[in-house]
Amino acid sequence: MTNVKTAKLNNSLKNTNRRTKVIKSFNESKYLLLLLLPGLIWYIVFCYIPMYGIQIGFKNYTFNKGIWGSAWVGLSHFRRMFALNDFWTAVKNTVFISFGRLLFEFPLPIVLAILVNELRSNKIKRIYQTIYTFPNFISWVVAYTLFYSILSGEGSINLLLSGMGLDTIDFFSDSRNFLVLIFGSSAWKSMGWTSIIYSASIANINPELYEAATVDGANRIHKIMYITLPELVPTIIALFILAVGNSMNAGFDQIFNLYNPMVYNVADIIDTYVYRMGFESSTGFSFSTAVGLFKSIINFVLIILTDRIAKACGQSGIF
Repeated sequence: MTNVKTAKLNNSLKNTNRRTKVIKSFNESKYLLLLLLPGLIWYIVFCYIPMYGIQIGFKNYTFNKGIWGSAWVGLSHFRRMFALNDFWTAVKNTVFISFGRLLFEFPLPIVLAILVNELRSNKIKRIYQTIYTFPNFISWVVAYTLFYSILSGEGSINLLLSGMGLDTIDFFSDSRNFLVLIFGSSAWKSMGWTSIIYSASIANINPELYEAATVDGANRIHKIMYITLPELVPTIIALFILAVGNSMNAGFDQIFNLYNPMVYNVADIIDTYVYRMGFESSTGFSFSTAVGLFKSIINFVLIILTDRIAKACGQSGIF
């Protein structure tokens, strides 16, 4: 009986100590937690509350009946989705563009961050970082106007080629050239901003490692290969997992502003397909919700799978 009372007393003391530690930790970090509050509210309002509308994908939604009043149709929209060739074309394009982004665009911020870090002058570093980061703050509407004036059939580059008696190149109507435009414009716009994360990781590397390498006779290439890159691996893995988990999105803003019916065969991704289908039929909202839910499930599976693979390879992952 005494042992039971002692065990209960010990458990009570442990729970009290745990609560005390939690309260103390909360008080010490209350201002940091306050900074997280706007982001948390944003996710709740724009990401979690809208999940209520997922049920539209299982109904024939109409405005006058509302979500609850619309007729339940089960998986009929999903069966219709899997039977459409246009849907599978959008899936194929999404996978291809996403894989291309991972293959060609993902390494560029890493290379850029390392190159900028190798500059000796801090002033020059700041200038380059400002130049490379600026495109991230340009909307795709403005970017489209810029690229169209340069690369379209009547753009400045084609006018120059025509004046020289050479064949013109229209990036906006030719499928192969349009893919070059997609990858090139996305890299131009995003790699500078993403490189900031890698630059911050490089700044946290212990400078004594570089000093020791210099004493041992290592040159810049050796330092990059054996110090900088290995220290960047955790950051690279974390961003790669997030990139794979976001791969089924493929960049709606960019493609919606740049593409046209002549390049639908290579540029119509799931998000643009959902947008168009939402306004093409009486059950468009229900059908597009079903397609969007399918895409979200694939994204969820990909991010979990990539995280597990990273952990199996000895990395920390993100979960």
